[in-house]
Amino acid sequence: MKHLRIQRVTTAGIALAGTVLFLAACGSSSSSGSPGNRASSSGAALNGTVNGSGSTFQLSFQQAAISSFKSVQSGMTVNYGGGGSGKGRTDLASGVVNYAGSDSPIPAKEQANFKGKTVLYFPVVIGPITASYNLSGLSKPLRLSAPVIANIFLGKIKSWNDPSIKADNPGVTLPSTPVTVARRSDSSGTTQNFSEFLVKGAPGVWTLGTSSVINWPAASRGGNGNSGVAQIIKSTPGAIGYVDYADAKASGLTFASVKNQAGQYVAPSPASASAAAGQATVKPDLTFSAIWAHGASSYPITYQSWDLAYETQPNAKTAKMLQAYIGYLLGDGQKLLTQLNYAPLPANIDQRAKAQLSKIGR
Repeated sequence: MKHLRIQRVTTAGIALAGTVLFLAACGSSSSSGSPGNRASSSGAALNGTVNGSGSTFQLSFQQAAISSFKSVQSGMTVNYGGGGSGKGRTDLASGVVNYAGSDSPIPAKEQANFKGKTVLYFPVVIGPITASYNLSGLSKPLRLSAPVIANIFLGKIKSWNDPSIKADNPGVTLPSTPVTVARRSDSSGTTQNFSEFLVKGAPGVWTLGTSSVINWPAASRGGNGNSGVAQIIKSTPGAIGYVDYADAKASGLTFASVKNQAGQYVAPSPASASAAAGQATVKPDLTFSAIWAHGASSYPITYQSWDLAYETQPNAKTAKMLQAYIGYLLGDGQKLLTQLNYAPLPANIDQRAKAQLSKIGR
């Protein structure tokens, strides 16, 4: 975990530091008109520590928001460790943390771990999952369809000049380089969402289902966290893997445009992720899926990440601190997202999440 934190901070570099400092300065003098801002800057000084863990997709956002949040509640300490969505949910269920970052709702097989307690879902960030690859000498970035991606990750497509890849990329000369599949080795919301895309986009082709842990072909290579997969791709000619957009950009990876439900090849970006999220149907508990969304401009492997917290807290102090920090993520914290290569929440989802803050109590 320590290694991952250092890597993400140094990769973001001076630009991230400048963004955090600028937004911290703005946050101390900005209006508190929205419910999220009122929760985090209500005038009541809070003191204490809030701990979170989980989604590595959220990690850069959490680090930037924690730093900026100090201008609002200087007496609070917020800690967030990665480890993957599965670890975050396990830590929350075990009482190790106060909130968990998760890129997917709690799976049915984990529900019993929470012993009947009500868990609230606060969507905080949206972003694309890239199909990143290491292939030099191409005249333009690759285009890939869901069935082709499925067969690559099933190990059925073994070289980059395979006819099915050529069919997606007319006029592009492809090398005979062997394909190396890079994937997550830990329990991961990124895996859950990427495999859900393959279920929806390549029915009848993808045979491994959807889960936070997949029984990948033996020849594939596993990396811990998004940054671990990114490192395999970057160091391995011919490699391809699924990496969230922010990590892919930070690692300097090249990624494919992916064919969406409307038949358009769309590049991953905050804008194409927001377009997909705008098509999502949001359930009463604020869970939703932006994967394989309608719309010509929607990127098809867009996913969302929540911060999970118990509705009933052990004491009023912890409840107020969680309201303050999560409220900040939903308020001024949203301004951090585009500079970090994430997509902000659509306004309708953000407002519903802010309205739910009052449910956190003791």
